[in-house]
Amino acid sequence: MRSIDDGFTYLKLGAVSMIWGATFVAGRYLAEVDPLLAASLRFVLASMALALYMLLARIRLRCPSPRQLAQLTALGFLGIFFYNLCFFYGLHYINASRASLIVALNPAVIGLAGWWLSNERLERSKCVGIALCLGGAAVVIVSRNPQLLQDSAEGWRGDLLILGCVLGWGVYSLGSRQLNQTLGPLQTVTWSILLGTLMLLVTTLVTGRMTLSGLSALHVSHWASLGYLGVMGSALAYIGYYDGIRRIGATRSGVFIALNPLTAVICAALLLGEHLTLPMLLGGGVIVTGIYLSNKPLARGKAMGI
Repeated sequence: MRSIDDGFTYLKLGAVSMIWGATFVAGRYLAEVDPLLAASLRFVLASMALALYMLLARIRLRCPSPRQLAQLTALGFLGIFFYNLCFFYGLHYINASRASLIVALNPAVIGLAGWWLSNERLERSKCVGIALCLGGAAVVIVSRNPQLLQDSAEGWRGDLLILGCVLGWGVYSLGSRQLNQTLGPLQTVTWSILLGTLMLLVTTLVTGRMTLSGLSALHVSHWASLGYLGVMGSALAYIGYYDGIRRIGATRSGVFIALNPLTAVICAALLLGEHLTLPMLLGGGVIVTGIYLSNKPLARGKAMGI
């Protein structure tokens, strides 16, 4: 029964990666929208979707304790506010492919941080699996854009900002463990998104980025992209990801992030007419192998009753 539950968890995390991969396509339609305004609207829609779901499902938003509220505020700051500022402004200095290559470091950062801070076991096969995920993701990304390593005068700023995304997401993944067990994934995600959205909104209003003229300039395609990013890419995907962390741990869940570049190129091929190449497919196979190795040891240990 446990193995069946894990199987559903793997499928759920795979679906989350597919949703996140498609966000790169949706984000292309927002290229001309102010990054801070786009981030704020994305999470306003995510907050509305979560609130509507909880209302229809008759789930009450629990009041966290002062300690839990402090933890949730930290998650909202690092995983929503800080992550999005680093990501959107990092893309002012480097292209999306180069940013994706840096974001692909997430599984390794989560695995090493979990081993260092939380005493998670980091077996040899799991290390090999994480390395394969990184290598496969690099093959997919570089094959898609061979010029991504070409530097610019201010490229180092973009690299540092996107690296900030990786660090922020690592804390967002690992810092949720206790909250996931006490509040549950839905409550944890809802609170962190609500608090992060509030931070984004205040910053957007204070800097004068949210104006009536700016909102009226948004087209139907912009709102459709924001709707997908907010409802699917934020509310739904974040709940699935946090539920995966609660069930199999941050390290084993984190390796599924390596699927994002693969699903991004597949979605681009289906929706934008981009071409899939043999190196991309081979890199995808390496990623899947890495995910399998990263999850195999614990699954085998459970089957043996260890």
